[in-house]
Parts: sequence; structure tokens; C-alpha cells
Amino acid sequence: MAYLAPSEFVTKMVDAGESKIYMATRDTLIRAYMAGAILALAAVFAVTVSVQTGQPLLGAVLFPVGFCMLYLLGFDLLTGVFVLTPLAYLDKRPGVTIKAILKNWGLVFLGNFAGAFTVAVMMAIIFTNGFSTEPSKVGHAIGVIGESRTLGYAQYGAAGMLTLFIRGMLCNWMVSTGVVGAMISTTVSGKVISMWMPIMLFFYMTFEHSVVNMFLFPSGLLLGGHFSLMDYLIWNEIPTVLGNLVGGLAFTGLTLYTTHIKTAPKRSFK
Repeated sequence: MAYLAPSEFVTKMVDAGESKIYMATRDTLIRAYMAGAILALAAVFAVTVSVQTGQPLLGAVLFPVGFCMLYLLGFDLLTGVFVLTPLAYLDKRPGVTIKAILKNWGLVFLGNFAGAFTVAVMMAIIFTNGFSTEPSKVGHAIGVIGESRTLGYAQYGAAGMLTLFIRGMLCNWMVSTGVVGAMISTTVSGKVISMWMPIMLFFYMTFEHSVVNMFLFPSGLLLGGHFSLMDYLIWNEIPTVLGNLVGGLAFTGLTLYTTHIKTAPKRSFK
């Protein structure tokens, strides 16, 4: 069958989480670097389409191409390992400890950021002709995004921080659903369709994704956005990472694991 039953794909989630814990540091960093870079290119693509056509929905419809590519190639996003590795711990897989999980998260964060930042620098060069002109229309739009999604939250204080956190939660509910989507089907077309739907939803709703933001906000700073590095860290990246962790684990990882693994009916062989 092209479709796997929930009990089957949730087992695959646990297996994937365990495999990421045992992955070599070099491989973890390379896979995370490539994931961050590809997702950043997809973000540029989506923003470019939105600006040039004036249709944000079209940009959202096309953005998942990057997510699908990186997962089909076996690369890793921080938002994905947030969900998968804790399940291996809950399932008491050997060698999966809290320390090992935190190490994996740290390596994936570094790799994702390095990949996204590399693309941010390259695209800033393109948007400014080697920093010799003012940013292009698309470059200016990216700078504005950085301002509105840092200072825009900061002006509301604690309420803005709560809004940012909730947007991060909702984002990884959908993104981690996309990660699971890659495991639901055994065909490439089935995987792509399953991944495409929730990723399109999160992007159009402008939820906060920590890895996408690793591209958008450094890009904004490089392109003259009127916000600071601390604005980016305090009023976006750190709360977004925490929201992504809580949302993905609570709404996707734990719900699927609890109802399809922990409470699965036990067969009796008599």
C-alpha cells in the first residue's frame, strides 16, 4: 500500500528520532546546513513571487517546494528534530538521553543557521549588485519583514511576546505535520502531497518558523532593515524556537505517540 497506517508511521517517527541521536556530528551538521540553505532559497522564491505578482497566496502555494526537496534528500530542520528525538527518549530507546537530545538540537541549530546565513549573504549580494546599489524591490520587502516581525511585536510588550510564542507554536504544529507527512506514504508523489498542505498553510498564515527566520532577519539586517541584532534575537528567534518546540511536540509528536503507540491494542497469541 502507498499509505501507511498511523501505528506504522508513528513507529517510523520513533525510529527516525533514534537514528538522528546516533548520527555522526559531521553528518548532522552537513544535513542541517543543507536544510537551512534550501529552505532559505525557498523563502526567497516565495517572497519574490509574492512581491512581483502582488499575490501572497501564490508565494505560499509555491514555498513548500523547498521543504519537499530537503526532506526527500534526507536533510534535517530544527523544527523536525524537536519532535522526533524526544519520542525516541519516551520510547526508552537505548542510548537516547536528554544530553544526547540537547546535543543534537544544538548541532542542527548551528547547521541550519549556517546554511540560512550563507544564502542570506549571497542573496544580499544579488539584491544590491555586490552592495553597490540600494536593495531591489524584493530586497526592500525582506527588510520590511524583519522590522514588522521584531519591532512590530516589541511595541506590544508582553502581549507581543505571547503573540510571537503562539505563532511559533502554531507554525511547528503544521511544519511537524509536514515532517510526518513524509513518512505517511511510500511514494514520492504521496510524500510531496502530504508535506505540501501543512507547509502552505503555515507560510500563508505568517506563522513564525525559526529556520526561515534564520534567513529573513539576517537578510533584513544586511539589506538595511531598521532593527538590531538584539531585536532579532529577543523579539523573534528565541521565542520562536521555544514556540516551535512546544507546538510541534505537544500538538504532533506527543498526540500521535500517545494514541498510536502507547495505547495501541495488544494482540494476544494463544
